[in-house]
Amino acid sequence: MKIALFSDIHANLPALEAFFVSAEKHLPDQIFCLGDLVGYNIWPNEVIQEIRNRGIPTIAGNYDFGIGRATDDCGCAYKTEEEKGNGAVSIAFTNQIVQSKERQYLRDLPKHIRIELEMNEGEPISLLLVHGSPRKINEYLFEDREEKSMLRILEGAKADILCFGHTHKPYHRILNSGTEAEPHFRHAINIGSVGKPKDGDPRGGYVLLELDGQSHLKNANSIRVEFVRFEYDLEKAAKAVENSPLPNAYAMALRTGK
Repeated sequence: MKIALFSDIHANLPALEAFFVSAEKHLPDQIFCLGDLVGYNIWPNEVIQEIRNRGIPTIAGNYDFGIGRATDDCGCAYKTEEEKGNGAVSIAFTNQIVQSKERQYLRDLPKHIRIELEMNEGEPISLLLVHGSPRKINEYLFEDREEKSMLRILEGAKADILCFGHTHKPYHRILNSGTEAEPHFRHAINIGSVGKPKDGDPRGGYVLLELDGQSHLKNANSIRVEFVRFEYDLEKAAKAVENSPLPNAYAMALRTGK
């Protein structure tokens, strides 16, 4: 089974369109979206419509949660006063242009999706899809989080494979919650961002998760994770920002991937 997972489009329609072209080449059996469809660019309605029309199972990101309820709070952790000011412009602009049906769609999105995978006669594998973390929609799970802390989160959520976004920085960590003699490997997978990467690579990114009849929790390498990057019309997305009320800083962020 091959599963495509994508997240954090942030109203970047050119990136989303390029993602679909890239993903379809890999012939995934299932596609899931882990949220943050809107914010920071001019196409929130079009992005929602594309995902909705394709019937892609989707969970709410923190930005979706705020816009779905027409609030001025996206649940974002801005570090400086300039970032806070730019963020206020973004959420006000997004609230202004999102249409009623699209807002209702965001409001109705679930907070997580859990899938029980029985790939063989062994114990089932629990796949949990969240936006930030199982504990909070806007919690940041960075790659350098202490191993004990990350394990507590996965164990508490009863997740063998935890997939999430929110930080816009992809990574895959394998953690053993068992013993050396009787291992139980768990996987923490940040799937990166389609429309607003922050890892220094401006290309869009997503994950292909692959399991088969040989996949089980005692073999760390039997669950395969591929990080895919793709080119898109970045200048179209950046110039759309510059020709809108949104801060030009968001155009620069697209060009630099930061």
